[in-house]
Amino acid sequence: MTELDNLYVKFTAYLLDPTLWQRTGISILKIIFIIAAASVVIRAGRAIIQKAFKIKTRNPLQMSERRLATIAKLLENVLTYAVFFVVIVMILGVLGIDTKGLIAGAGVVGLAVGFGAQNLVRDVITGFFILLEDQFSVGDYVRVGNFEGTIQEIGLRTTKIKNWTGELHILPNGNIKEVTNFSLNNSVAFVDISISYESDIHHAERVIEDLLDELPMRYEQMVKRPELLGVQQIGNSEVTLRVTCETQPMQHFAVSRALRKEIKLRLDENGIEIPYPRMVLYSRQGNETKQAN
Repeated sequence: MTELDNLYVKFTAYLLDPTLWQRTGISILKIIFIIAAASVVIRAGRAIIQKAFKIKTRNPLQMSERRLATIAKLLENVLTYAVFFVVIVMILGVLGIDTKGLIAGAGVVGLAVGFGAQNLVRDVITGFFILLEDQFSVGDYVRVGNFEGTIQEIGLRTTKIKNWTGELHILPNGNIKEVTNFSLNNSVAFVDISISYESDIHHAERVIEDLLDELPMRYEQMVKRPELLGVQQIGNSEVTLRVTCETQPMQHFAVSRALRKEIKLRLDENGIEIPYPRMVLYSRQGNETKQAN
């Protein structure tokens, strides 16, 4: 019998060994159980975190809802990473790999990589201070550099910003130098209304003032009653009046559109015309003046 035949016989005997398949079956069952248990732990942990933070939002003495939502999302991510790490270690233990030596080696390698991964360390430290100082939270509308949009997620390493057109920008926290947060304070809506020179300015102002008294009861986004500032500009064929209104954060766009609509309808009801382009023609021959619309 040749050496190749001996190897074939040994390999066949190894495959037909019932002990091997018994150990393999038990290992597979253990791995399946570990994965299933990890899935249950992650779901239960997320449910507990969400429930705990929902209870805290009902207490007015606690942190704001936006910051609680940010911390809750971060805790869910940390829980997921921690469970995944434990699952990997347990699966390696089931496969017979010495996890103690692996963890010790990973610590040494991680220390060496840490000295070289300065950008990663900077991202994590910056992300920690973003959360600690509450610079912005999930749901805030911010401008970071050339990017502007709503915060979707804040992690220790990256921040996700969704633009109003749907693009999702993922920024390393270390690259965030300056942040403009539009969601912390109330916004102000500016609306300019133009009327023709033939219209009575005092009458137009009275009509607009009466309308502004009614609007806060119809639009809850308005923090205060809109204010008519007066004549903002005198143009070639129009007089421009300006109206301002303090609104809830990031509601000034919607309020501006509503103000334009309401004022236009009220001016039409009272016969106050909006301006339109005009041209005056002079005739030298007949010394006549003609006005063309």
